[in-house]
Amino acid sequence: MTKKHLIFIAAVLSLAACGKKSPPPKAEIAPVRTFDAALVERGRIAYQKNCASCHGDHAQGAPDWHKPDANGKWPPPPLNGTGHAWHHPRAALERTIRDGTIVLGGNMPAWGDKLTRQDIDAIIAWFQQKWPDELYAAWWRMDRQSAAGGQ
Repeated sequence: MTKKHLIFIAAVLSLAACGKKSPPPKAEIAPVRTFDAALVERGRIAYQKNCASCHGDHAQGAPDWHKPDANGKWPPPPLNGTGHAWHHPRAALERTIRDGTIVLGGNMPAWGDKLTRQDIDAIIAWFQQKWPDELYAAWWRMDRQSAAGGQ
């Protein structure tokens, strides 16, 4: 084959490729979770000091957390991935910790005057690192959709 033949074949193949449709975009995959060890440790300390007495030492929640108590209030749910915390976008998790649930008829006090924004972020990182990868991925996609105005 001559050089002209090779150029012609390359040109034909290039033009043929132009008619092909691009593959559909892949579903956005949650990033690999990498939690900064110092952040998680800060979260563990803040959680143990402020949250564990209600939500449990291992974020397991109160027994029968899914049923209202005798006063009609919901007991503290698990935060370890076995409850419903992963159904809430990050902004809602932050707001719940900061403002509590008393105004909503719950028992959780507001922590905004006691915990800094960094403490709240660290606590969320601590309990999220307990979530299974699939659960975290589902939360991550929901949170991105919520942040984009999808919820």
